[in-house]
Amino acid sequence: MLDIHFIRENAELIKAGAAKKRIEVDLDRLIEVDDERKRIRQELDTKRAEQNRRSSEIQRAQGAEREQLLESMRQLKHGMEEGEEQLKRVMEEWQKLMLTVPNIPDMSVPDGESDADNLEVKKWGEPTQFPFTPKSHVELMTELGIADLERGVKVAGFRGYFLKGDAVLLMNAIWQLALKHFGAKGFELLSAPSLVRREAFLGTGYLPQGEDDLYKTQDGDFLAGTAEVATMAYYMNETIDLKDAPISFLSFSPCFRREAGAHGKDVRGLIRVHEFYKWEQVVLSKADHAESVRLHEWLNRNTEEFIELLGIPYHTVANCGGDLGLGQVKKYDVELWVPAEQKYREISSASYFHDFQTRRLNIRYRDADGTLKFAHSLNSTAIPTPRILVSIVENYQQADGSIKVPEVLVPDVGNSVIGPAKR
Repeated sequence: MLDIHFIRENAELIKAGAAKKRIEVDLDRLIEVDDERKRIRQELDTKRAEQNRRSSEIQRAQGAEREQLLESMRQLKHGMEEGEEQLKRVMEEWQKLMLTVPNIPDMSVPDGESDADNLEVKKWGEPTQFPFTPKSHVELMTELGIADLERGVKVAGFRGYFLKGDAVLLMNAIWQLALKHFGAKGFELLSAPSLVRREAFLGTGYLPQGEDDLYKTQDGDFLAGTAEVATMAYYMNETIDLKDAPISFLSFSPCFRREAGAHGKDVRGLIRVHEFYKWEQVVLSKADHAESVRLHEWLNRNTEEFIELLGIPYHTVANCGGDLGLGQVKKYDVELWVPAEQKYREISSASYFHDFQTRRLNIRYRDADGTLKFAHSLNSTAIPTPRILVSIVENYQQADGSIKVPEVLVPDVGNSVIGPAKR
């Protein structure tokens, strides 16, 4: 959420930013409603002052004069009740409109309509070449007996899956490597809930626009698609200490997404599933743009380093305006090479938000002079599973249908090769 004073003073800049993000917002209506909100509040303040003045007069008055003053007080009180009810209605519209105002993208964000217009800013490794026709991860894992998608659908429904045997060991090895790699960066480890209250989703900007992609419980709570939501809400309505360093969490949680807008896309395999697991980097820092830019680069580089440990070719793209969310100032995607599709697939997103999320969540800190300020927030995927298995399995496949285990994962997998299924 942006500050209403900033919105009023920079309406044209915000409109330009919204246009770059391809987000529709009615700032003119918001300003009209804000004018009405201020007018009603001013009238109520005037009436409250009048109420206090008349209360003093009533105490001194007697007889008919007192009765007249009491009657005028009743009329004044009735007018105040009407004004408060009017303010309540105006505030409801004001709050809804405020939640639709997007953050302003950074000047370095490329223009574009969708992820097809994202700009490659880095490439590591060359796409894997094979002296044979490579198979997809679905074929490989099914033939090896380490994934069962048919029974996954039977038990869990569309996009359901079972991982078995060495695939479970491989996923656990990835988690262990994530703990070692990202833990060494100074993050505090956090196991976060995935069942989260509505306020946390509103605060992080996933609501109200993204409700169609969320699973909702009977009690009105939601299942999160990322540990970012719960982790950001950890300090909701608190004043935090940022004197010495940013606060950084490496958070783990089960994740759930309906993939509501993905009908017909990636219907087979582990690319776009409803239930998965994810390690997430989340940072709260001082309200300084240069510091946000530095931390953004650092978070994204942490994930790039992790992928390099696995030896998987990747490239990094700067997301265009049309591929940014409501609150993001800038975002990078790390995309891994998928041989069966002959294309790069997104594995991680790194974003910074300035105070967009913390203003909604009311997370503040005291500056050196004691002034309360809203912190800046950033997040980046550390690694998602089982999606990462897609690129590992396909890039490390061998001619006989076996899969070579990345050297860095061998100690936790216990084998250097995942061979034919054990019957």
